[in-house]
Amino acid sequence: MRRSSRLRSLAAGVIAAVTATGLVTVADTASAAPTRTADTGAKITAETKVAAGEVDITIESPSLGKSVKARVLLPTGWSETSTTTYPVLYAYHGGQDDYLSWAKNTDIEAWARNYNAIVVMPEASNGSYADWYNYGRRGTPKWETFHTVEVIQLIERNYRASGQRAAIGNSSGGQGAFAYAARKPGLFKHVASLSGLLSIRYAGIPALLLLTNTGNGMDPNAIWGVPYWDDANWAAHDPKALAEKLRGTGLFFSSGTTGRPGPGDPNVAPWDIGLLSEVAVGDDNKDFQRRLDQLNVPYTAHIYGDGRHNWPAWIRESTFIWPTLMQSIGAQRA
Repeated sequence: MRRSSRLRSLAAGVIAAVTATGLVTVADTASAAPTRTADTGAKITAETKVAAGEVDITIESPSLGKSVKARVLLPTGWSETSTTTYPVLYAYHGGQDDYLSWAKNTDIEAWARNYNAIVVMPEASNGSYADWYNYGRRGTPKWETFHTVEVIQLIERNYRASGQRAAIGNSSGGQGAFAYAARKPGLFKHVASLSGLLSIRYAGIPALLLLTNTGNGMDPNAIWGVPYWDDANWAAHDPKALAEKLRGTGLFFSSGTTGRPGPGDPNVAPWDIGLLSEVAVGDDNKDFQRRLDQLNVPYTAHIYGDGRHNWPAWIRESTFIWPTLMQSIGAQRA
């Protein structure tokens, strides 16, 4: 018994010494999951501490029929027992990516630390930010319901988030941010799209979307329906068709147009898909811009010319619009 006790004491001393020298971190530390559920029954089943003020949560979602993750950045001084509530920015990722995309490719943690706001990066898979049409049968997956009902309610009910919200997204995440804002006016104070398709029925864009989603291993016609045949459902998710409903929401969108590399882009061939696709996005964004002009809906646009469909451009655009997004939700400098 004395030997066992001494070994336990020795082990405790070693752990304390190693922790003191910084060789042990707080990353990947599991804690009890928050208990408040969403109206759909969605719930957080796990919470893992990644770093100070940074957690990954696992959400069991009836709308998706499966569990997925989100990363949550909490402001300095956040406490689950505090009476203070915080505004929220939702950062949506692009296709063929996941909820870690923003964290891996940008300095979003540093941007977030400058303000007393919560930042949420939810999984979107290749779901095209829509409740899928499924040839009129509807049903799962319901990505729009997941993002705009389940995630928002879980964050507000468990992490002291207020109803002051903004959203930013790159590529399909930008399209999702604008579609959500148009379909649910008042959901966000401000939305930002970085190379997102904002006129999904524009000439050539349905074919591009079908090709892209086929490449993602999905049935592309299951998302919004068959183009032209199910045009009413496409229009119901098209930011351009819904542009009037964006009045009153702050709008920022940006894209390249020339098909040439911009600052920080890799030196690739002119036929590189990242260059060619940005030309299509640029034409699409200009079509959306014309519609806003027709309606006299205010916006800020940066159609910047040279730039590939990739993170160097999106980082520049993000750092430009970040203070405006924070101001729109009343976030104060930390």
